[in-house]
Amino acid sequence: MQIPAHLVKELRERTGAGFSDCRAALVEAAGDVEKAINILRKKGQAAAAKKAQREASEGLVGHYIHAGGKIGVIVEVNCESDFVARTPAFQQLCHDIAMHIAALDPRYLRREEVTSEMLEKERDIYREQARATGKTEQVVEKIVTGKMEKFYEENCLYEQHYIRDESVTIKEMITQAIANLGENIAVRRFVRFKVGEVSGAAGSTVETASA
Repeated sequence: MQIPAHLVKELRERTGAGFSDCRAALVEAAGDVEKAINILRKKGQAAAAKKAQREASEGLVGHYIHAGGKIGVIVEVNCESDFVARTPAFQQLCHDIAMHIAALDPRYLRREEVTSEMLEKERDIYREQARATGKTEQVVEKIVTGKMEKFYEENCLYEQHYIRDESVTIKEMITQAIANLGENIAVRRFVRFKVGEVSGAAGSTVETASA
């Protein structure tokens, strides 16, 4: 199947995947760019799963300063080798993640790091709100489950939708980078500072060693 060059170019710009991978995905998707994006994501997820157990002890400390020096972010992103850490693609990933943190101020790195106390507190609030509308308990629990997913999406970095492309989450963006660069990649920790904010720095510092 002949794939127009402009479709390959569009897919590369939207996913960051290589030329051959984009062309193959478009052939499999019969020229449908949206379907090709999903194909690349699935392949990226499979590649990331295979590499998830590999040690990522190299990497970079990225940073981003915003709003005339009023907001600053420092983020450590790990990979497996110094070679990959020095590539423009990895450096851009670090910058993009730092910029995203500056904009959306996540409270946690992953959903697994939210404390049980915080989860129960949020569930209680959502449960009372749903009950106040007169819903049955079965419906109330479904509403609570939906709102908890929204809580993760709003507060956990890996669950948040990337500020410059809301069709992908930060986790999916990292997964695609793993597929493109061929190494395990993970955000280890970050800190966000805002001028005049006392609790922001401590509340936004996260550490993890897993991918």
